[in-house]
Amino acid sequence: MTSTSYIVIGGVCLLVMIILSGMLARMFRKAGPNEALIVFGFRGPRVIKGHGTIIFPMVESCRELSLELMSFDVAPQQDLYTKQGVAVTVEAVAQIKVRSDQESILTAAEQFLTKTPPQREGLIRLVMEGHLRGIIGQLTVEQIVKEPEMVADRMRATCADDMSKMGLEVVSFTIKEVRDKNEYITNMGRPDIVRIRRDAEIATAEAERDTAIQRANATREAAVAKAAADQTRVLAETQSLAKQAEAQRDLDIQKAQFSEQSRRQQAQADKSYELQTNITQQQVVAEQVKVQQVEKEQQIKVQEAEILRHEKELIATVLKEAEVNRQRIEALAAAEKARLTMEAEGRASAIRTQGEAEAAIIFQKGEAEAKAMNVKAEAYQEWSQAAVVDRLIGSMPDVVRAMAEPLAKVDRVTIVSTGGETAGASKLTGDMAKIAAQVPALFEALSGMDIRELMSNIQSMRHRGDGSGNGSTAVAPIVEGK
Repeated sequence: MTSTSYIVIGGVCLLVMIILSGMLARMFRKAGPNEALIVFGFRGPRVIKGHGTIIFPMVESCRELSLELMSFDVAPQQDLYTKQGVAVTVEAVAQIKVRSDQESILTAAEQFLTKTPPQREGLIRLVMEGHLRGIIGQLTVEQIVKEPEMVADRMRATCADDMSKMGLEVVSFTIKEVRDKNEYITNMGRPDIVRIRRDAEIATAEAERDTAIQRANATREAAVAKAAADQTRVLAETQSLAKQAEAQRDLDIQKAQFSEQSRRQQAQADKSYELQTNITQQQVVAEQVKVQQVEKEQQIKVQEAEILRHEKELIATVLKEAEVNRQRIEALAAAEKARLTMEAEGRASAIRTQGEAEAAIIFQKGEAEAKAMNVKAEAYQEWSQAAVVDRLIGSMPDVVRAMAEPLAKVDRVTIVSTGGETAGASKLTGDMAKIAAQVPALFEALSGMDIRELMSNIQSMRHRGDGSGNGSTAVAPIVEGK
């Protein structure tokens, strides 16, 4: 054979090999990771997933089945009724896929291999909507709205058997929206809104209260600190004032001591002078009495009475007055000493000491007045009826004046006269005369003495005096004593 023949034979063989390779390539089918290849023919149905196989023409054939996730909406057009009878509209999203085992793939191929994707989704949606209607009828609106995960779990558990029969599985089921036409869901949230708003207001009020309490505590602490500072300041000022008062007190005590010594010496000098003056006056009076006794030796009885009267007068006037003055001076000196001493100890003690001094003075004064009253009482015991009448007649103008005093306060007097003898101003003067005429009767009612009897006794004493010559001497000392 020639070389040309070899070339032709080689070319034919190469061509045959190329044709055989092309035929084998067309017979080999591969399945991707997202699909399954269903081969059926003389060797029976088999599933090719993730690898390839040779399909013999005319005796075998194959179809592709998608294993990808199918997502579609589950939204029944009719209202779903809950356990409470409330009509609600539920919209959900389902994620479904063909199960990965060969049996499920063959089952899914048996159910859906000749159907288009919309037809396949329509069949699955009908099954899902039926199960959703049954589950919604067993739940309340509150459970559907508040527990969507529970609804999804129940939906997956309920659909698992039917989906398995179709070679499918529910990957997820999610409720997108739940609504109703009667605003049940809207009203359902209002109590929670009110409660949340109430809790928020309560929390706000509690926060404001806590803030107010903290602010009040801070204010109180500031006030306490300020009060403590003020107290410290006042204490320091008080101590300073106390030291100033002590210094002033020491100065006042020294001044009071000097003044007390000066006044004591002055009081002693005044007292010695008054005592000496009284003694001298007593000696003068005694000498006068002796002279009167010498001159009136012939009138012993009268002179004795006169001496007794003068002695009593001297006792009541000079000696008693000197004694009272001496006691008053001593009391004033003691009171002045006590006042100065108490001023040095403090104003409060000074007031008390001054009161005691005034009480002592009042006591001394009362004692002097009591002694004077005793002397006056002794003198009143010697009064005769003439002296009583003299006192009575001397007091009558005062009594009449007191009885007429209300008329002196009258601004204007209008006299209405109707005629007659007692008409006009004569009526007024007549009434005044009657008032004056009632004075003796008033005296008799108060003293129990009869004025007529007293006057008659004075008449008889005057007649006896004219006869004996002693009446005038008996009356004169009494009147002079008055």
